[in-house]
Amino acid sequence: MRLWTLHPKYLDPQGLVALWREALLARAVLRDETRGYKHHPQLERFKAHASPRLAINAYLAAVHAEATSRGYAFDRGKIGPLRPVAPIPATSGQIDHEWKHLLRKLEIRSPALFVRWNDLRAPECHPLFHPDPGPVAPWERAPATSDPSPLPKLLRRLA
Repeated sequence: MRLWTLHPKYLDPQGLVALWREALLARAVLRDETRGYKHHPQLERFKAHASPRLAINAYLAAVHAEATSRGYAFDRGKIGPLRPVAPIPATSGQIDHEWKHLLRKLEIRSPALFVRWNDLRAPECHPLFHPDPGPVAPWERAPATSDPSPLPKLLRRLA
């Protein structure tokens, strides 16, 4: 499960669909509607929110908005009630970590998007989050790796 801190506009089609499904699963966990994933580390920041269910609904609403802007037909009825919620802090280290992780995925899965986003050094957060200085989040279990390979390697592979 990956509930991206990054804005969903950066995701490729596969990533956006996966995010929708995973966020719906997170919503089911937070509503006690499933037995699995109850202790998944990606859910810690939602569980720590004053209104976890409203926070995940807000998260889903932004994913739905991105999908709608692309012409996808995600079911709005699966989101639940929307009310204003306090933003969730996201550290600069976490945002950077996720950005590098996403670029590695895009380089393999969606080379055109990799080329589009590779030079961006300050990606936007998902609207539910606000950036704060700090390291990678303690709940992050993915290993930290180096920057994605440079563009010339991609061009050699495509040639």
